[in-house]
Amino acid sequence: MSRSPLLCVSGLEIAIRVGPSPLAAVNGITLSLDAGECACLVGESGCGKSLTALSLLGLLPSPPFCVNGSITFQGRNLLDLTERGWRSIRGREIAMIFQEPMTALNPVFTVGAQIGEAITTHEKVPSREVKGRVETLLVQVGISDPEIRLGQYPHELSGGLRQRVMIAMALACGPRILLADEPTTAIDVSIQAQILDLLHALRAERGLGLLLITHNLGVVARIADRVLIMYAGRIVEEAPVRDLFAQPLHPYTRGLLASLPPASGRKHGRLTPIPGAVPSLGEIPGGCAFHPRCPQAVAACSHIIPSQTSPAPGRKVACHLYPA
Repeated sequence: MSRSPLLCVSGLEIAIRVGPSPLAAVNGITLSLDAGECACLVGESGCGKSLTALSLLGLLPSPPFCVNGSITFQGRNLLDLTERGWRSIRGREIAMIFQEPMTALNPVFTVGAQIGEAITTHEKVPSREVKGRVETLLVQVGISDPEIRLGQYPHELSGGLRQRVMIAMALACGPRILLADEPTTAIDVSIQAQILDLLHALRAERGLGLLLITHNLGVVARIADRVLIMYAGRIVEEAPVRDLFAQPLHPYTRGLLASLPPASGRKHGRLTPIPGAVPSLGEIPGGCAFHPRCPQAVAACSHIIPSQTSPAPGRKVACHLYPA
């Protein structure tokens, strides 16, 4: 008997009201996340990845955002929650590691105070116990001398340590789902590997469902179980990570892989960029949004939105090259 997904998103739509008519930023996203699984949401900047993650925490204010569809967690649609209901979920059941820790952390409070607040917001815990839990969390995320670090301010820490503090805050109340938005951006490559290994170990130990937002396919190859490729607000391909790298189906996915730097050991080689850029919200073309940049576009691509098909077990693609 198969288990139900930890999180199930169906038909998620996000529109932004910036004028007389709303602009669609996310169009009918459907995805799921199992306990202990790492799913990576991948695409260029402007595809709607971060908006999708923020919607899962109820962090898109209305107005200007309008969110529709369903986000099912523990048998209920989170989009039906009041703000009070969201506060009971946010941080305790679903937590997020934000993209830039220097701006996400408050510069006027110590690290210990900020992690402690994450605990006391959801639990009635004596202050003496809070300090002990904060120190334990710092040790769990690989920070040495926790009794010293908890009294320091964000500007006194390196980028890698700040990112570990963000992870400790996200884990403070033992969430079941962890959202990570570009958690290794602007961090030294050697520290990136440590952060990814830490996230991998934590999800294995705690059975976390991890949804990782990134545009870095190297990160995807290192940590993902399953990959969802996003373009202009839509999921265009979904596959197990090994299948995706071995045989990408959608032209956009093939373009992303072709634009990677040469493999290790090759002395020469040129990048193959995808021509053009992700369209802005007010200029998304009809049909398949990728068709102006696609080397394999056919006549139908310019006016018919492709339906999602399953050309192989465990794989999904939305492209006219793979008819139903």
